[in-house]
Amino acid sequence: SGLGFDAAQLVGLRQIHSAAVHVVDNTSPRSDTARPEADAHITGLHNTALGILTADCVPVLFAAPSAGIVGAAHAGWRGAVDGVLETTITAMQHAGARLSTIEAVIGPAIQQKSYQVGDDLYQRLLASAPLAGQFFTVDNGAVGKYHFDLPGFVAWRLQLAGVQKIVDLGVDTYPESAGFFSHRRATHRGDGDCGRQIAIIGWQK
Repeated sequence: SGLGFDAAQLVGLRQIHSAAVHVVDNTSPRSDTARPEADAHITGLHNTALGILTADCVPVLFAAPSAGIVGAAHAGWRGAVDGVLETTITAMQHAGARLSTIEAVIGPAIQQKSYQVGDDLYQRLLASAPLAGQFFTVDNGAVGKYHFDLPGFVAWRLQLAGVQKIVDLGVDTYPESAGFFSHRRATHRGDGDCGRQIAIIGWQK
């Protein structure tokens, strides 16, 4: 309610680390039990808020103010590689947004210094995008390990897709002192699953 929306106006998804995008219109289900399986959604409806849950993955909020269209995407490395950002942008264009007017904000996510990955992820990303190597640094303390800049990779994919205005908050979800939920931190501590933070965007009228 602090954002000006009530619970009935908030739309969520069953996020599955995919590139699927859902278009929210007046026929879309609003109940928690009827959430579509997708990792992004867009809408041109007013008084409708789009929510994305994350706990280290990248939440990306989109807006095309001149067209009155917003979007929200959940971009882990799988979704980013598979094209969730590009499919969201394409869906916004199909709904009437001009590419040159689409803006994006990258929310709190695990930052490179906190995100150690193995050679399997490194090789998979290089296979899908050879220039993705710029987002890895070698972890000198562990053989076959790297640190991956997931938010930087997401920003790069947005730029390649034609988004000209991108703001990256640069907030790391991993440090406990940051006050965010982190799946990786919970795993390292043996705490099992963790909570989620929500990123929300919508038009009010």
